[in-house]
Amino acid sequence: MPELPDVALYLERLATRVLHQTLERIVVRNPFVLRSFDPPISETAGKRVLGLRRMGKRIVFALEGDLFLVLHLMIAGRLKWYPLGRKAGGKLVLAVLEFPDGLLFFTEAGTKRRASIHLVSGEAALRQFERGGLEVLESDLASFAQRLTSENHTLKRALTDPRLFSGIGNAYSDEILHRARLSPLALTRKLDEAGIERLYQATRATLQEWIDRLRREASNDFPQKVTAFREGMAVHGRYQKPCPDCGTPVQRIRYADNETNYCARCQTGGRLLADRAMSRLLKQDWPRSIDEAE
Repeated sequence: MPELPDVALYLERLATRVLHQTLERIVVRNPFVLRSFDPPISETAGKRVLGLRRMGKRIVFALEGDLFLVLHLMIAGRLKWYPLGRKAGGKLVLAVLEFPDGLLFFTEAGTKRRASIHLVSGEAALRQFERGGLEVLESDLASFAQRLTSENHTLKRALTDPRLFSGIGNAYSDEILHRARLSPLALTRKLDEAGIERLYQATRATLQEWIDRLRREASNDFPQKVTAFREGMAVHGRYQKPCPDCGTPVQRIRYADNETNYCARCQTGGRLLADRAMSRLLKQDWPRSIDEAE
């Protein structure tokens, strides 16, 4: 799922292409992507884009007439910018936003149609998409600490809860926790002041560094390869590959469609965290430490 750094770059590149431009029309190619009906999507035709903003992982187009177009990419949704005349072929294209100087394709890979478009009228209606998460890059340490300890969750769950923190998902939470040298299963209310400050600094540094890195990689182009698995990540998507800091094979915890990646030596004092599937399979043979596993 595109997270804060990816969405931030989308917004930067969209601003140079569509801000103050006229949205001539939206062609919906897959009806399941459109999740609202009043006002009708046809109301966007001929409206200028007055602003762009991020709400968590959502992208919002502020249009003339107090209209707001809300795009949620979910896991497999992506945006692609093409010159005029490009044909919207293939089943991946959910919708096409037509502008005077180009076309914005809204695509989604796979068969699970989770990506969505909503059109709402007025700021009050727009607030239904506000999850309340703290914008860490705009917050101070005290605000971060208060939000982190407001509920007692694992650090992994807290960082990825959109009600607590805005724009952080599975990929960057792994990178943040590795940088902070903290276990993904540590509990928020058991973290001491030093640990909270370390996590705060790691969160800000990780998000900002990846925004800067993605900006450099894209140069002035529209983002082409938006993925949760990037070269240069320390642990996310790097199961059994060496930790860049200590060389220990990266470990994982699998659950549902996701997995958490971590370095046992850097983050958990050498202790292996129980992977439900594997520990159930191996039972007494499940290694308790990275030294046993090696």
